[in-house]
Amino acid sequence: MNRALTVDDLLFAGIALASGLLAAFALRILLRWLGGHADRTRWTGDDVIVHALRAVVPWAAIVGGVAGAAAVLPLTRTVQHTTNQALTVLLIFVATVSAARVVTGLVRTVTQSRSGVAGSATIFVNITRILVLAIGFLVVLQTLGISIAPLLTALGVGGLAVALALQDTLANLFAGIHILASKTVQPGDYIKLSSGEEGYVEDINWRQTTIRNLSNNLIVLPNGQLAQANMTNFMRPEEQLTILVQVGVAYDSDLEHVERVTNEVIAQTMTEVEGAVPDHEPIIRFHTFGDSRIGFTVILGVGEFSDQYRIKHEFIKRLHKRYRAEGIRIPAPARTVALQQGGVAIPQQRTGEVEPGGLSSARFD
Repeated sequence: MNRALTVDDLLFAGIALASGLLAAFALRILLRWLGGHADRTRWTGDDVIVHALRAVVPWAAIVGGVAGAAAVLPLTRTVQHTTNQALTVLLIFVATVSAARVVTGLVRTVTQSRSGVAGSATIFVNITRILVLAIGFLVVLQTLGISIAPLLTALGVGGLAVALALQDTLANLFAGIHILASKTVQPGDYIKLSSGEEGYVEDINWRQTTIRNLSNNLIVLPNGQLAQANMTNFMRPEEQLTILVQVGVAYDSDLEHVERVTNEVIAQTMTEVEGAVPDHEPIIRFHTFGDSRIGFTVILGVGEFSDQYRIKHEFIKRLHKRYRAEGIRIPAPARTVALQQGGVAIPQQRTGEVEPGGLSSARFD
């Protein structure tokens, strides 16, 4: 100490410390009030900023109070310098963690707004968090008087060895960045790979892509494998798509009547079933003179990929019921088979039937 410690020194130090604590308490209440207002706004970025400030601002007030208390105390120059450095490092650490929360939160918000889904691509979030923390670490070293130039040189040389040892990991990392940057696949998209895997993309992180299929099972693929695969994205360039339903009617049917009845069933289905697109103009096209029926295709519009199963289900049920009410027959497949008996061919009519359990049988008349 430069001089003896007095009661006034302790009093002023206590006042400075108490002022810092009181300011921290008051600022925390103020930021909590701002957080309540931020929750009522549509933009989620203000929530992230206020949440980060609630962590850094009270700590800054406390550090200021401690620094003020240390300034009034008769400390030696060495102790004073060490105390100031410790407080500065603490403040930089809190500010770095808070900045990482703010930046990663904003990145997550931007990712969600652009992809239009609840899930987020954590690859960008993780990379951003690592970069912010690394910058804060370098600032701490510079504050402590440690030169970061040799460290950066060593990291550059060591990074080459690490890159050679982690080729697959780095390949997956850059493949994930390429996938997201090119916007060929985004979280929430329904994709199907040439290898057979299909489902909704849940997340794309630094190493792998997680896909949830329709049975709610997760498929995990390395980003490099996804980038090299032949893939169909059912959500791009738009989520709405068309589905084809194959139908057949008997040869003695009035096709004009069939088309009119089918259009009425389509209109009813499109307006009553969830996931259908009523504005999509349905198309009916007769195309085949089959063995026992005239085949045609019904083209319907659906909101997104998984809606097609519900719409097909409802459309087929309603169409079958309406055809029966209108007397329109959907014939079963039939074959004429000639049996040889005593050198005389006897034609027999063969009608395909389905037995219980899914086994097919033939009946000869």
